[in-house]
Amino acid sequence: MSRTRLNLFIEPEHARRLDQLAAMKGVSKSSIVAVALTSWLSPDAGDQREAAIAKRLDRLSRQFEKLERDQVILIEALALYVRYVLTVSTPVPEAHQEAARAQGRARYAQFVEQLGRHLMRGHSLVKDVHEEIQPDPDAFVAGADAGDAAAEAS
Repeated sequence: MSRTRLNLFIEPEHARRLDQLAAMKGVSKSSIVAVALTSWLSPDAGDQREAAIAKRLDRLSRQFEKLERDQVILIEALALYVRYVLTVSTPVPEAHQEAARAQGRARYAQFVEQLGRHLMRGHSLVKDVHEEIQPDPDAFVAGADAGDAAAEAS
């Protein structure tokens, strides 16, 4: 098979990376460029790039949905806590306010310390709460299907 010789000019950074890849893979720079050019000129290249982009977008969508779920859980938890504190807490008399502030500062310092330990261990309270609410999403769906089948049978 005959080949055509081309003299190409590429950016120095691309040349450096091409040299590294050729050395790492143990192949010639020409073969790497030939494979890249074949891929680029292939009629499937556009479809392959589109599929790769779609896959990445799907992954990003799932990550966004998890973030949105976590945010909803956090907002609801905070709202419930605030409502609880505001409805249950009794006002502190003037004479005891300084002691209450000191106790509040100590409790806050303890809270921050516990939060730091929790985060360093890599635990997620939001994940724990979500798992408590919906331990196994597949079991929930399977249970609904079984209920539908029982309803149809009767």
